[in-house]
Amino acid sequence: MNAAAPVPAPPAQPTGTAPRLARAWRSAESLCIKCGFCLPACPTYRETGHEVSSPRGRLELMYRAAQGTLAVQDIRHELWFCLGCLACETACPSGIRFHDMLEAARADDAAQQRARQGASWLKRTLLNRLLVVPGRLWAVAWALFLLRRSGLRWLLGGHGLLRLLSSRLARLERRAPPFPAPRAWRARAQAWLAPGGGRVGEGSDARAVAMLSGCVMDAVFGRVHAATAKVLHANGCAVHLPAGQVCCGALHHHAGEEDDARTLARRNIAAFEALGDAPVIVDSAGCGAMLKDYGRLLADDPAWAERAGRFAARVRDVCEFLDAQPLRPPTRPVPLRVAYDDPCHLLHAQKIGQAPRRLLAAVPGLQVVPLAEADWCCGSAGSYSLLQPEMSQRLLARKMRHIRDSGAEVVATGNPGCLLQLALGARDAHLPVRIAHPVELLADAYE
Repeated sequence: MNAAAPVPAPPAQPTGTAPRLARAWRSAESLCIKCGFCLPACPTYRETGHEVSSPRGRLELMYRAAQGTLAVQDIRHELWFCLGCLACETACPSGIRFHDMLEAARADDAAQQRARQGASWLKRTLLNRLLVVPGRLWAVAWALFLLRRSGLRWLLGGHGLLRLLSSRLARLERRAPPFPAPRAWRARAQAWLAPGGGRVGEGSDARAVAMLSGCVMDAVFGRVHAATAKVLHANGCAVHLPAGQVCCGALHHHAGEEDDARTLARRNIAAFEALGDAPVIVDSAGCGAMLKDYGRLLADDPAWAERAGRFAARVRDVCEFLDAQPLRPPTRPVPLRVAYDDPCHLLHAQKIGQAPRRLLAAVPGLQVVPLAEADWCCGSAGSYSLLQPEMSQRLLARKMRHIRDSGAEVVATGNPGCLLQLALGARDAHLPVRIAHPVELLADAYE
């Protein structure tokens, strides 16, 4: 495709094959002018060299589906081959919201697949049976924890019997880190958490904050939650964990399951409303981006649109929040070489790039070293590493080469998928590199 004038909007009436995509296209504030600025920013285009695997190529395919000249199933491969990293939005001079089109098209495709053959077993298991019911996810986390502690992983895990049952489950098990017992972080963090009850933001405590515990973060990355609570407490915050909160719905939304994502959004909004108007602190980039998007997600729901907008305005990434405060200077030296790798949904979705770096620079003894292509996706991208393992591994190998060249002892990043993906890459590449959240390093610097 060469540079050309913008394509016209699709017809006023949604087509039968892509109604959500047609509506998204008609409401778009700007259209692709095919300038090509997105091409060098797109990992799948850079790896394949295929125009259809570039943002402008996918936009052209989605436009044709919205217009009705292509069926959604005709463009399915590219819809799901896209990482959804949003690097194209950062590069786009026209300000196109690519993810609006992509998620609408995926929702159309998911609806058609459900109508024809029902949801896949992976969707049913991961999205509808595990993430939405915390007890089940904790049970899986406990099973993985016990598997690691038993010493039978070589027989039963991702390289053993599980691989014979399902390659996707085997890949999922291999990504599980050697985490401590699930939810143990809450006991360790009691000294830093405010007692339950009451309304946050009322009375004399003006620094009260509410923290999202989430699903995967709560079950797998409790150490990050504990570090977040410790650092917030050290900086004069009373940290509250609202009861009734659930999965943020990001994986559901990216998988085209819009109704499920809206249901989870309403439950979270109600849970956090019960604790007043305090900032909602999130230490997962993907969750933070989703929570900040609740206003748009529920914009067409008269009963929830205003509430969703108010809630979204309260959401802050933990690095964003701390960077905006008069930070209590950490005093304990942490003599390490650290490279920071940008999570896509922090840098491109939330437009936060310098705050984590400034926090790391505030840690005494910490040397922040440059990392080539730090703004590139590591290949995790939610469930992408399970659904598109070949491209995911290509991007991970590329990232590992840059990490090796950086000479870093620690790689800091702020998203659970990135933490899992980079830890897997380091193990496979035999790199003696610790993978950590930036707030963990900051917590190490507080006595």
